[in-house]
Amino acid sequence: MAERKAFLLRVDPAVLEALQRWANDDLRSLNAQIEFVLRRALQREGRARGGDARGAGPGRAGEAQADGDPGGD
Repeated sequence: MAERKAFLLRVDPAVLEALQRWANDDLRSLNAQIEFVLRRALQREGRARGGDARGAGPGRAGEAQADGDPGGD
């Protein structure tokens, strides 16, 4: 797996709460959910390069159609 980089993220509490609920629904950690949303946005905007978009769409091997990635981080 590629090296991970940590950084501080300031987020509106309502946005964070909504992301946490979404993560819970998809059986992901909050961190994995934020990364999922960012990857999907990058892919949609044509900003992802190569492996940067992994996990961004339902076509990923082993991923359920409902984007249920039971792993997390």
